[in-house]
Order: sequence, then C-alpha cells, then structure tokens
Amino acid sequence: MKTEAIGDAVFETWTAAELAAAFDRNDVVVIDVRTPQEYMFEHIEGALLMPLAFFDAAKLPGQSDKRIVFHCGSGVRSERVCRAAIDAGVTRIAHLEGGFAAWKAAKLPHIGTNMATGAPQKVS
Repeated sequence: MKTEAIGDAVFETWTAAELAAAFDRNDVVVIDVRTPQEYMFEHIEGALLMPLAFFDAAKLPGQSDKRIVFHCGSGVRSERVCRAAIDAGVTRIAHLEGGFAAWKAAKLPHIGTNMATGAPQKVS
C-alpha cells in the first residue's frame, strides 16, 4: 500500500490483492464511483455505488468500523474522489490502484453480464 500525507490526511493507494484480502475480512467498504451503466455491466460483488457525477463527501459514512476504499475503471476518477473527500475534511481515505481493470487483471471475482441473456453472472 502506498500512502501520501496531504496536510492532516492520509491518502492510501491499495493494490487489487490488498483490497481483495481486506474485503474478504470485511475490513473495508468498497465504493464504486463509475456510472450506473458501468456498474450494471460489471462490478465487484458487494461494492456500493456512488457515481463521481453525484459525489458528495458529506454523505460518506464514518470510518470508525471500516475503511472506505473507492474504485473506478482505471483509478483516475477514484483518485479524484479521494482528493475531494480530503478537501471536505476526511482524514483517511483510499482508492484501488488501476481501478476495476486491475481487479479483473488479477482475476478476482466479480459480477459480469452474460452476453447471451443479459443476466448478471459471477465471474471468477
């Protein structure tokens, strides 16, 4: 995990393996900041959706029990959201390096779309 100090805040950048392990332990809340269409096509099972276009740092849950880790498709939007959260007073926040593309490249499980039926399906 990479960390960056920004004033009083700590901005963490997690690898897909680090996030998967923490998510399996229920130590983190994963928030997807992609569009609803991207999320519906494929997403990390159990991830919450808060699209960048509607992001409001004041609506984030506290992190007393679980760390928040954002992700997007490539890591660009999630980094932007993290920096906005820090600007809004969040003192510890994280995102997935490489985004959902890194998650899939690591062959981690997710929900995809069956192209024959349009139905959601688990992908390993």
